[in-house]
Amino acid sequence: MARKTARRKLALWAGAAAGALSLLGAEGTSAAPALKTPERTRPNIIVILFDDVALMDLGAYGGEARTLNIDALARRGALFTGYRTSPLCTPSRAMLLTGIDSHRAGAATIGEVLPPEHRDRPGYALRIQPEILTLAERLRGEGYRTLMAGKWHLGHGPGELPDGQGFDRSLAMDASGADNWAPKSYMPYYREAPWFEDGRPVRMPESFYSSDLLVDRLTRYIDESPAGQKPFFAYLALQAVHIPVQAPARFSDGYRGRFDAGWEALRDERVDKARRNGLLPKDAAVAGFSPNARDWEALSPEERRMAARSMEVYAGMIEAADSAIGRLIRRLEARGELGNTLFVITSDNGPEPSDPVHQRGMGLWMRLNGYAWREEGLGGPGSLNFIGREWAEALAAPGRRYKFYVSEGGLRAPLIVSGPGVAPGRRIDGLTFVTDVTPTLVDLAGARPAPDAPAMDGLSLRSVLAGGEGPVRGSETPLGIEVSGNAALYRGDYKIIRDMPPLGDGRWRLYDVVRDPGETRDLSAADPGRLKLMLADYAAYEARVGVAPVPEGYDMQRQLAANVLARQAPTLLAAAGIALLAMAGAGVLLWRRLRRGRAPP
Repeated sequence: MARKTARRKLALWAGAAAGALSLLGAEGTSAAPALKTPERTRPNIIVILFDDVALMDLGAYGGEARTLNIDALARRGALFTGYRTSPLCTPSRAMLLTGIDSHRAGAATIGEVLPPEHRDRPGYALRIQPEILTLAERLRGEGYRTLMAGKWHLGHGPGELPDGQGFDRSLAMDASGADNWAPKSYMPYYREAPWFEDGRPVRMPESFYSSDLLVDRLTRYIDESPAGQKPFFAYLALQAVHIPVQAPARFSDGYRGRFDAGWEALRDERVDKARRNGLLPKDAAVAGFSPNARDWEALSPEERRMAARSMEVYAGMIEAADSAIGRLIRRLEARGELGNTLFVITSDNGPEPSDPVHQRGMGLWMRLNGYAWREEGLGGPGSLNFIGREWAEALAAPGRRYKFYVSEGGLRAPLIVSGPGVAPGRRIDGLTFVTDVTPTLVDLAGARPAPDAPAMDGLSLRSVLAGGEGPVRGSETPLGIEVSGNAALYRGDYKIIRDMPPLGDGRWRLYDVVRDPGETRDLSAADPGRLKLMLADYAAYEARVGVAPVPEGYDMQRQLAANVLARQAPTLLAAAGIALLAMAGAGVLLWRRLRRGRAPP
């Protein structure tokens, strides 16, 4: 923390010195234009991050949920169709907020799936490292107020929460997820839902709804300063639509019957929409469901009703978030600041396939923690709702697979940028990456470079947002990604991919993802030279960022189960000890009674 504070002061001093030199002129020349954008023209910036939302979930991309406010922003701004992120939340968030690869930033994966061999390795501390500047730190150094509300999951101790990473005000939930109706955990890995305000533990209301709570708190932070006095950067990290999938019934009920045809029908619908709106070439093939997917028609009527209702809640949760975002937009309009506010809306990864309810031991844990899984009240308070792998595969269309994997269904996500400096009605198809967000916003805010900070990996999208032509990345520029052994590298129109078990086999494959975004035709045998070149690119990426190889036989799902058990071991041992003491006490009482019964009169 001390190193970070010192570095921040040096960056501010260097920025101030650069500003003074720009006014005086260098080496006696005439005065040069100031590098810093004038105060009155610097935009407010709001980054809205959904959790586990698929590429086509939002209405602007053809999704089923009604997202009228987000769609309006998309029409007034730029809609990206070639944006990729990481397949897991913590690495994505680290890259989003720093512009630096997740391994370099210190958050290469999530603690829930971390093998013991990776603990304390460089890049695997699961927190933003002291030498890395966040977007909030960069903008606060330029006079911005910096505000945050929502999921953090980027460090736990002093100096690692948002208040130690450049945010003036913050309400942060420091876990991979939490209940949306009450301050409690959603899985045995966490004993509680840890909420912090400005770095201090905070007592949450007994009941709330997460999207409303987070938007209300962020709005309160914005209102703490008069409109126009200082620009602000606000980071809204929604819980929608992470497990538990929950929404007010007034939103979920609006989708009654919408998903009754099942997941095969929904995937077919999305594929058809993707062809019509250009997300998928008209003659391109798409992958089918994975071999272990269930046939919708083979389900019982009760199972189909439950599955369809889970998706109704899913769509309702997205609409509920959009409704809350609408209130934020209207508040900015009332303050007279909407026209000078830049919005970034995206997701941290593809859709979530997990089924927490049917895991071993979850029935008891759910009863002890006030959860149920039944059609009545599904998505309401006390409901541990999820959509499961088949719906996730349907939602990932036209991509293959989903969250956790580096197939296109896990990486390809929505990105909408709208506001000052963005040409309206713009569609950007070129390859862009999550690390591009911070350099773009730093550029649009007119922030000066921080000379002592590590260089960002991402590229500024300012030119293409303003209407410029040409690709964001050249065809010879490689872009690597790795999370827990799952790895990919893009170069021009091509991508190599290695998906690990349980769905993958650890082999490298080559795809032309421009003509075959469904990843249906492996070109490894047909183009071995390209595969060899891109494998060399990937090896260079691994060496540059510090990727640690996963242990032999590593399986993400098995590691999650082992880590959950390890986290719960003290509680389980304590419970077992209490049970043994109770049994011993009962045995002593029984022995005494039997002894009294045998005693002579």
